[in-house]
Parts: sequence; structure tokens; C-alpha cells
Amino acid sequence: MVAPPRPDVEAAARLLEDFSLEMTGKDVALVPEACARLSPGTRVNVTFLAHEDLRMRVTAARAVHDLGLVPVPHVAARRLQSQGQLEEFVGALQEVGASEHVFVIGGDPQSPEGPYADALSVIGSGVLQAHGVQHVGISGYPEGHPDIADSVLWRALRDKASALTAAGLQGSVITQFSFDPDAVLEWVVAARDHGVDLPIRVGVPGPAGVKRLLGYATRFGVGTSAGMVRRYGLSLTNLAGSAGPDRFLRTIAARYDEAVHGDLRIHFFTFGGLVATASWAQDFRSRG
Repeated sequence: MVAPPRPDVEAAARLLEDFSLEMTGKDVALVPEACARLSPGTRVNVTFLAHEDLRMRVTAARAVHDLGLVPVPHVAARRLQSQGQLEEFVGALQEVGASEHVFVIGGDPQSPEGPYADALSVIGSGVLQAHGVQHVGISGYPEGHPDIADSVLWRALRDKASALTAAGLQGSVITQFSFDPDAVLEWVVAARDHGVDLPIRVGVPGPAGVKRLLGYATRFGVGTSAGMVRRYGLSLTNLAGSAGPDRFLRTIAARYDEAVHGDLRIHFFTFGGLVATASWAQDFRSRG
């Protein structure tokens, strides 16, 4: 006898409709295998890392586009050395049909390498619209940022959301990943209270090794208290093990109320596991 679907799994599967995930330029050879496990039109963010060049980023975005997925190239404001470099990048994306969606972030450097101090300055430059950009993703931080005060983060989020509206651009928010569903949902409510009504994609780690997940958490200022990671499904005594986001997603899904939280979706940080994350999502949804 086949067991009936579990309500928590069904709710989480619905939340996974129209999820997005990300890749790096070096993952380009894995895109066909991942595509076989993804629905047509799935959004795939393409990172903007320091060791990657324009050709590598554009090649990855084109590979995503040519396989029927939606590329969302990242634009790291403080890594841009000139307006010409921004124009060259989004112009090259436009030539391969990959400029409609972008994700604009400040980027890692403490000081800008060119004229763009933050994501807001890129949004306000007019360069994106001039090269066919229609939708811009911006970042959110449910657990704060290790180097930026919360008041500054909230002001920046409000300003970016307002700038997108003023520029006639569609937008959405992708949050930094977290192991704490309570912190995420509280932040979503706070974002709505701050007047940010954009769709929010909750950042979730894809399946990965425990040591790898904790390493990224430390790097990005994500909370890793013993109780929190245990509830997520991580074991601090077994760093050689691995974990997926099953529990986290089921908790988010069970507590999600569209009237309170607005348009909420999921974004996977794959940490190099593009195919593994696509496979996990496919398997998880099939369980519902």
C-alpha cells in the first residue's frame, strides 16, 4: 500500500515551484546535466567572481540561455573598474540573449575599484535599461551582515527597491542563506513593514558536506549555534557528513502565509554542487 503524501512535504513542494539556483563560470560543463533535472524557464544565477573574466561569465550565461533556462548574471558593483566595463559586460550579455535578468550586488571589495560604490549606483546609472535589462535582483540579509549595520542594510534595501520602481524595472530580493527559518520569516515580515513589497527568494543551501556548509556560513556571517544547526540537520560531531535543506524548507512551508509574507520563493546556493542541487530539488518535489 502506497503511503499518502505528507502535508509538510506537499507544502514545501509547492514552495519550490519556480525556484532558482546559482552556478559559477567554471560550472558551465555541468549545465546540460543540470538542465535535464530542471523545468524549462528555471532561473540560474551566474556569479561574478574575482578570478573569472568577461568571456567566462558570458559563456556561462549563454549556455544557460541556449538550454531553455533563464540566466541571471551577477553584477558586482565594486568590482567594476569603469562605466565602460559595465557597458561591455551587459552589452555582451545582450548579444547572447542573456541580459533580461541580472542580480546586482555590492561585491566583496571594501573599496570600489571604479565609479560604483554599491548596487544602488549601478541601478541608477541607466546602463542596465540601455542594454535590455528588465528585471533586477537585489540582496537581503536575514541575519545581518558582519560588516554593515542593520540600519544601513534596511535603508539600502528600501532605496534599491524605490530606485527599481523609479527606473521602470521589475525587481526581487534574494536573501543570504540561513539555517534558521525563524530568523528568515521574521526578516521577511520586517521587510514588508519597511515597505518592500518585491517578491523575495529565500536563500537556502543546496545539499553539501557539513564542513563545507559551516565554512561558507562562517565566511558570510550566518549563525551556526549548536541548537540551530542541529535543528537544520547538521551534526557538529560529524563534519565528514552531509545535509540537505529538507527540514528547513518544510518549516518555512508550514509557516508561510502569503497574506503576511507576500510573494515568497526559494533560491538555492549550490556551493559548486549544481547537479546535486538540481537532483535534490527534483527528488524532493516528486515525494509530494
